[in-house]
Amino acid sequence: MPIDINFMVGGEAGQGVQSVGFLLAKVFARAGYHVFADQDYESRVRGGHNFFRVRVSEAKIRAISEPVDILIALNQESIDLHHEEVSKHGVIVSDSDESAASLKVKFFPIPLNNLAEEKTGNKLMANTVALGAALGLVQFEIGILDTVLRDHFDNVNVAESNINAARAGFEFAQTKYKSDLGRDLKPLSNIKRMLLNGNEAIALGAIAAGCKFISAYPMTPASSIMEYLAAKAKDFDLIVVQPEDEIAAVNMVVGASFTGCRAMTATSGSGFCLMVEGLGLAGITETPCVLIDAQRPGPAVGLPTRTEQGDLQFVLHAHQGEFPRAVLAPGSIEDAFWLTVKAFNLADKYQIPVIILTDQYLAASYATAEPFDISRITIDRGLLFPQRNGQYKRHKVTKSGISPRAFPGEKGLLVITDADEHDEAGHLVEDANLRIEQVEKRLRKLSKMKKEISPPRLIGSNKAEITLIGWGSTYGALYEAIDILRKEGKDVNLLHFNELWPFPTADVSNILDKSNYSFVIENNATGQLARLIKAETGKTVTGLILKYDGRPFTPALIAQRVKQEVS
Repeated sequence: MPIDINFMVGGEAGQGVQSVGFLLAKVFARAGYHVFADQDYESRVRGGHNFFRVRVSEAKIRAISEPVDILIALNQESIDLHHEEVSKHGVIVSDSDESAASLKVKFFPIPLNNLAEEKTGNKLMANTVALGAALGLVQFEIGILDTVLRDHFDNVNVAESNINAARAGFEFAQTKYKSDLGRDLKPLSNIKRMLLNGNEAIALGAIAAGCKFISAYPMTPASSIMEYLAAKAKDFDLIVVQPEDEIAAVNMVVGASFTGCRAMTATSGSGFCLMVEGLGLAGITETPCVLIDAQRPGPAVGLPTRTEQGDLQFVLHAHQGEFPRAVLAPGSIEDAFWLTVKAFNLADKYQIPVIILTDQYLAASYATAEPFDISRITIDRGLLFPQRNGQYKRHKVTKSGISPRAFPGEKGLLVITDADEHDEAGHLVEDANLRIEQVEKRLRKLSKMKKEISPPRLIGSNKAEITLIGWGSTYGALYEAIDILRKEGKDVNLLHFNELWPFPTADVSNILDKSNYSFVIENNATGQLARLIKAETGKTVTGLILKYDGRPFTPALIAQRVKQEVS
């Protein structure tokens, strides 16, 4: 059988759970495997249960699967919470086997603390001992880990101490438990794939699209977008600003974009609430900008480090009044990169705000991906004013609704706009006819913009008995769920949205008309996509499969719920 194995590292905040999980993922990625990894952590600096899951496969994978094959338990709580998730052929690696007698799970006790102290003089490196032990159990090539650790730690002494700790765990596992697990994960190839998370892919997409300004206030899970760009600021001539709050952040972005600079901000739902007035400013002044809403459960602070898809209806309708916008929702690492590039082009071409909806699951999950082919990227700055002198009307009424754009400071041009309703020249007005003229001008953009929104992805035939429907980060779990269902004889396809607004009405209606059963799968409590489908197509789906506990869907859970609904 092809290799497909699941690791889980569990412990409390401060034990290095995330570090071990990331290093494990990086080692296997460097050895030519496909990797998918996600993390679950509490909103604490120390204490509270954390875990990091790493799935390793010879084939392309898109989600975490169940059950766990190797549980690396850095504390007793991890054993208590996760032992039932371990497969019948799986094992638990821990510092002791005190629980072994009462649990029907195979234990591989390894003296993590003692080995760490013996080899490095520091018990804190017990997590690195566990990392080495996990690789020893699957007969891996330890030299790859040595290289990864040297790359990971800037300090040579720290790197060598970690190597010593890892080798101690590796050698102990090889000596004591050689071949006991029955898994052999030798390096596959020298194929170089990227290993990155959703936020890193968004940040790279912004750089590739020519973004030169980001203003954002830190808020989980969006913060790492700003952090990544700040680390690359000198390399790519970026300006990265952390202002006093989200209100300042969005207004700085609108200001930067007004001058002609491609600009973006990133936040989560609570921060987006504060940005709504600035969103309206971009709408009425027809100023391009890109806003990232990395969703987490609400309302208010909700679950700060968990995942949810609860902001869809909010971002579609945020702000008083009516103006065009686009809403994109990446479903994978690749989507996160390419849709960010598209967001900047749509924003400039139609002079609108574009919102990218991601969430904690996609933001923080790591996956291997082929290098992005940047030769495919085109930069579209939209309709620019051709003259360098003469009278300029920023909001000139046109058939398309798009006015030629000029930038303040250009010789011979005076660029004027206003946050109140205005005439073609940008001056404040109260005239009823001019109001109608400008509202209709702005809304006319939607007609052409609809043609640039890609239809939902259809996986499988265009006619199936069962259609699963989802959006955003559920893509990977849904993709693998239909594989599970097909193997069990179900006639099923998948309709997945990564571009949500303007809504692709005709494409959706066409697929729903051909299905006997249709289920919308969402990480929210009210079926927000299902409501949107009903509003735009007039069609009601057969049922909803919802999850709103702050945790993501898995393929097995989706398949199980679908079978329950159609049995």
